[in-house]
Amino acid sequence: MSLNAYQKICAVFFAILFIYWIVLRSLGFEEGIYNNLYVFLYGLIPLFGGIAAIKGYREWGGLSTILGKAILFLGFGLFCWGVGESIWTYYNIFLNVEIPYPSLADLFFAPSVFFYTLGTIYLSRTTGAGLGFKKKFGKIFAVTAPILVTVFTYWLIVVVGHGGEFFRDKTSLIKSILDVVYPLGDAVSLSVAVIVSGLSFKYLGGRYKWDILFILFGLAAMFAADSILSYTSNLETAYSGDFGDLVFTLAVFLLTFGLLGFNKLKEAAPAPAD
Repeated sequence: MSLNAYQKICAVFFAILFIYWIVLRSLGFEEGIYNNLYVFLYGLIPLFGGIAAIKGYREWGGLSTILGKAILFLGFGLFCWGVGESIWTYYNIFLNVEIPYPSLADLFFAPSVFFYTLGTIYLSRTTGAGLGFKKKFGKIFAVTAPILVTVFTYWLIVVVGHGGEFFRDKTSLIKSILDVVYPLGDAVSLSVAVIVSGLSFKYLGGRYKWDILFILFGLAAMFAADSILSYTSNLETAYSGDFGDLVFTLAVFLLTFGLLGFNKLKEAAPAPAD
């Protein structure tokens, strides 16, 4: 697997952040400027990746191609998430709010889930998922995978995270809704990702196989990260730079790293969508 310059920069930055997080945990820091700085820094990853994707999607034929649409919408998702994270750290540093959830940052976090899902749907049309769907196993898998993901999401959000209740008296209505919406939205993206990977893995090949898989793994990590935030915020144990933030770092890194793989020198764009 060959990496372009953008991916190398992203990988080095992620390695530095991981070491930074290890140091924070080793020193036992659970608040303060160093924790807030970590959150701000990992929010730069999706900003960088989102801007690069939005600028580079035209190299793949723009909106006239399926892959161009996939790259653009995934780029929008990363950019929105990065802006949301910047607003989050503004609350941390300047307003002294440790966990600003819900807040104005959610106006950008929430749309990112929509763009991820839309981008993944378009991505599925470039990976051979349709070929896998034509087979009997593919049809069964396409039906059962979302059901299994939905059941698991319900158990994680409602049973584990909310003690069997969607809404709790001690939490605000907006927070209770977001606790469900974020992991549920991620679950939709994850369902699409599972279907894409399950139906098209044998058809994936060529130069961008691993880039696509990194994007799919990133969606799974984002689902895990949002679920952790929902759970820890309900227990009031969440803090800036905690384990959940490390999972968020991994999620945005995988998504960005995979998407940056398409910012290589111009190649022949796929045929226009029907």
